[in-house]
Amino acid sequence: MAPADQPPDQSVTEADVTAVLRRINDPDRGGDIVSLGMISGLAVRAGHVAFAIEVDPSRGPKLEPLRKAAEQAVDALPGVLSVTAVLTAHRPKPAPAPAPAQHAHGGSQRVKWTVPGVRSIVAVASGKGGVGKSTVAVNVALALAAQGLKVGMLDADIYGPSQPRMMGLKGRPKTRDDQTMIPLENFGVKCLSAGFLVPEGTPIIWRGPMATGALRDMLTRTEWGDLDILIVDMPPGTGDIQLSLAQDVPVTGAVIVSTPQDIALLDARKGLNMFRKVEVPVLGIIENMSYFSCPNCGHVSHIFAHGGARAEAAKLGTDFLGEIPLDIAIRETSDGGNPIVVSAPDSAHARAFKSIAARVWEKTQATLGDSRRQAPRIVVS
Repeated sequence: MAPADQPPDQSVTEADVTAVLRRINDPDRGGDIVSLGMISGLAVRAGHVAFAIEVDPSRGPKLEPLRKAAEQAVDALPGVLSVTAVLTAHRPKPAPAPAPAQHAHGGSQRVKWTVPGVRSIVAVASGKGGVGKSTVAVNVALALAAQGLKVGMLDADIYGPSQPRMMGLKGRPKTRDDQTMIPLENFGVKCLSAGFLVPEGTPIIWRGPMATGALRDMLTRTEWGDLDILIVDMPPGTGDIQLSLAQDVPVTGAVIVSTPQDIALLDARKGLNMFRKVEVPVLGIIENMSYFSCPNCGHVSHIFAHGGARAEAAKLGTDFLGEIPLDIAIRETSDGGNPIVVSAPDSAHARAFKSIAARVWEKTQATLGDSRRQAPRIVVS
């Protein structure tokens, strides 16, 4: 065995992992899970291993011991730093598809994933990372909840989940009948994230289909209950996962977050156009890090320029929802799991988020065209 002060051997290969998994037998089918073709999405990178075990949906609830046995066997291999094993439903002969979900804005005939009890879904997206999208998403969600709405938060950023930290939540979700996840809750908002399923700091190295499947399960196999609105913190960019979510989730509308400079706005435009191409209404654009106000002298500096998102919204024919300043208090409270909308609800920054949330809710209701339901009215003081 190598001395304790030496780094672990990172030469573990897919062949090593496959050999170990051949020792794990399916208790019902009488063979090992590799020979039976149950392993998919195997990825090994620098000692971090991820794979899926495909099972029949009806057997899923009782095969958690099989998943654990496979995960522990791989974890025992020299050079393995982390293991992520998931059960996925294998459906060689899909059941007849349900009727397509219809949108008030016209809708597509593509069949949507069903999310019982959730009246509206709003995606908070950005064309690129680093614009503070997740900070905006969590504060908007909390602002909606502060006005009496029933709110949920889905952290769809599989590879960089941040909502567990921002929402001040830890631990794994409980399940009902080993099938339905129960979201964690704080500040009156229900939350589910891939960050609850792996230790913080552990990289998630799933391939695209595995990540999309995990998101589908988090969205559709979660007991969200009765929600007025589900905020989806989207991954940055316009890749495969983002496109699948935009096409397959019955999204009521999308909100684009950008900073004021030209490069960020160029990427924001790409994100906006992606939603329009899949017929998801864009509710508007938010300008984050819009300006910096010196806490000592009050001088306002436009570090990343100013007004670019407002001008871009006008150019693209969508609404400008508001601007959020660049301020250390917003960053510190979000990183500390006590976002500014709940930690300093009467501050100017919290009022800015509440004003944006009011616009988002107003636009959501207009998109749904639901005049039959008397929803809570948001008032920003």
